[in-house]
Amino acid sequence: MMAHLVMAPMLLPFIGGVLLLVLSQSAIATQRWVALLAVLTQVVAAVALLMTVSNGDILVYRLGDWPAPWGIVMVADRLAAWMVLITTLLALPALVYAGGGVDTQGRHFHVLFQMQLFGLAGAFLTGDLFNLFVFFEILLIASYGLALHGGGAARTRAGLHYVVMNLAGSAVFLLAAGLIYAAMGSLNLADLAAKAATLEPDQLGLARAGGLLLLLVFGLKAALLPLHLWLPRAYADTSAPVAALLAIMTKVGIYAILRTHTLLFGPAAGELAQLFDPWLLPLALGTVVVGTLGALAATRLAQLAAYLVLVSVGTLLAGISVSTEGVAAALYYLPHSTFTAALLFLLTDAIKRRRPVSGDLFTTDADLPRHTLWGSLFFAAAVSAAGLPPLSGFVGKFLILRAAPDQPWVWAVILLGALLAVMALARAGSRLFLAATSPSSPPSPSLIASSDTRDLLAIGGLLGLILALTVLAGSAVDFAQATARQLADPVHYISAVLAGKP
Repeated sequence: MMAHLVMAPMLLPFIGGVLLLVLSQSAIATQRWVALLAVLTQVVAAVALLMTVSNGDILVYRLGDWPAPWGIVMVADRLAAWMVLITTLLALPALVYAGGGVDTQGRHFHVLFQMQLFGLAGAFLTGDLFNLFVFFEILLIASYGLALHGGGAARTRAGLHYVVMNLAGSAVFLLAAGLIYAAMGSLNLADLAAKAATLEPDQLGLARAGGLLLLLVFGLKAALLPLHLWLPRAYADTSAPVAALLAIMTKVGIYAILRTHTLLFGPAAGELAQLFDPWLLPLALGTVVVGTLGALAATRLAQLAAYLVLVSVGTLLAGISVSTEGVAAALYYLPHSTFTAALLFLLTDAIKRRRPVSGDLFTTDADLPRHTLWGSLFFAAAVSAAGLPPLSGFVGKFLILRAAPDQPWVWAVILLGALLAVMALARAGSRLFLAATSPSSPPSPSLIASSDTRDLLAIGGLLGLILALTVLAGSAVDFAQATARQLADPVHYISAVLAGKP
């Protein structure tokens, strides 16, 4: 019966999306409450799933009771449950913030939001390469609608660039899956892992080509250099709650890289072992460099936040590429970077709406109402984004550096990137808060209070998640290390999925 729990993180948002579609002509307040209830139940399901697999068990749900590799399987191990929990925790403050009016700027916002969560959960829980493609398409189609929600010239241009790049990536994904199927005769991840070491020599070329095309596709989803060009505009020009939710999108690509890197192309994969190794670390460090330079050159706070997402992508993949200890460090740093990116996007929009002349541009403008409060929140977000003590970003980067004691390039790039990120954030803070003048006509206190409550609830929720990750760092790191060890030894995963098949 516990295996049925694997389906809950997918069924709940799907049912919520269908219900919201039925209620699409209802009052927006009704839709908001239904959407909020749906996400709250998803958080409960994600927590229950994580607690169930936290002892190392692997839950396998076989649709139609068809055995692997012929049937469709959904698999929950520590990594999948960790990613599902991060996604649902991120969705809650993003949805609360969207209730401030963003959800009324276009049609079917809440339906698309739930379908996005459905696709994300499916991508993390699927045990089949083709169904990973299917869930990628579900979450991407929902994200296309969300990215373009509200319209506008800048948003449409950036959104179309995002759509075209990901459509091209989907075509390459199908080609990669076809090559792997031609070489191995299967697309079940556990079955592929079992067959990799015994692959015939004349099939190695097809398998290698398919594997490298997978890296290309997943690198595009993760915005890995040089496939990162779609991200800064797409994230900076969409609405704040959508950008906050999209903070997990790059992590889907990172998850897919990590899953295939350890399962399909791990040390036991024979001639295919460590297929990604020559590429991952150089591209990861290059992504940190490009993201840092972009942050320094940013002229808007939204651009700065988008480029810091690139920095976090490079940092995470650098940790994954160095060692099993680095994987554990990256798994701890992953929720921190996700929550911090979302925090910056929501905070950017809150600041922008309180600077009606300059918005989030780094130009002198009138003081924000309650500028001490918003300046303090920005300072906390900047400390988190730069990875400074005492917050969890510092712990995560420290663990990544400790996992690479004999790799000076990793130390140099990550430390220099952190220093330059501090400079970029300090410049932004000084322009937005220290160079401001007194407002000539204060806005209505009632308007400030009405928007402050919802904004502060969402922003404070993300800050609370970051603080919780800091306070509970010991338990979180222990879990991340156990997850990394489980990934390094995939025998249990393979046997659980194949259920005794030779």
